[in-house]
Amino acid sequence: MRAVVIARAGGPEALEVRDVPRPEVRGDRILVRVRASGLNRADTMQSRGLYPPPPGEPTEIPGLEFAGEVEAKGPDAIGPLKPGDRVFGIVGGGGLAEYVCLPERMAVPIPAGLDWADAAAVPEVFLTAFDALDQQAGLCSGEAVLIHAVGGGVGSAAVQLAHAMGCPTFGTARTASKLERAKEYGLDVGIDTSSKDFAEVIRDRTGGQGVPVIIDHIGAAYLGKNLDALARRGRLVVVGLLGGRKAEVDLLALLNKRARIVGTTLRARPIEEKIAATRRFADRVVPWLDRGLVRPIVDAVFPVDRIREAADRMESNQGFGKIVITMD
Repeated sequence: MRAVVIARAGGPEALEVRDVPRPEVRGDRILVRVRASGLNRADTMQSRGLYPPPPGEPTEIPGLEFAGEVEAKGPDAIGPLKPGDRVFGIVGGGGLAEYVCLPERMAVPIPAGLDWADAAAVPEVFLTAFDALDQQAGLCSGEAVLIHAVGGGVGSAAVQLAHAMGCPTFGTARTASKLERAKEYGLDVGIDTSSKDFAEVIRDRTGGQGVPVIIDHIGAAYLGKNLDALARRGRLVVVGLLGGRKAEVDLLALLNKRARIVGTTLRARPIEEKIAATRRFADRVVPWLDRGLVRPIVDAVFPVDRIREAADRMESNQGFGKIVITMD
């Protein structure tokens, strides 16, 4: 099969398309013929040696999500899926290939209204965003939420999910155009961090109370102001580290607000926890996708032979939504 391979340490220039052995289906696993895959920052972080895959996952083939058709089932895969079914899901690695093998319970039927590119733009960002909002933050209907980097994949998914949950939404970006786009998907208040202090805006808009929940993809650079913007007994969920991994924190502010800081990642979790997150996504989010309450946002679609060009666009921060790679 053809696959994207990390040929050497480096960024987009280190990615090549090569012929590699096709994975064998065994046990409770299924083999999926991949039609499209989402491209994620984790893929180029992995190529740079900054984000290694979990033990047992492919080390040279990146890719955290897929959309395709069931090709075959292992002898212990006794679930309802059958060959030919359209499915999507997350994997610990190896998603940027023509075939991927995974436990049957990690694969979710694709809603009929989604084509391959749309389906490939869903799993990683919507699973991450929903897990952060629902399981990690315990977001309740009516609670306001601040979502950083709303132009990115996780941010744009989180805005839609919070809106579908009946929550007022605040969001940040460094360009006004991304904030305008995000309003189409449920963003109530956009904050341009190139010219405004988001903590001040939050305090002004909430009468000094702050927001109960913050979903942060930036990390160190925003930690102090996140605490300023957080309400008493608020929950800060850190899902990314685009702005660095080390920062000082005012512990007195944390104590006075009785706040919680939660760090989360899907990729490194044990398989049973990933399956549980996948089943919650299937039960709650997929019906919203089917009804059009939330929808995938595709920034651009590239054939696999243009993987370097696709990775360059992703790292440029110019797009809005997901970069999708087609495997046909």
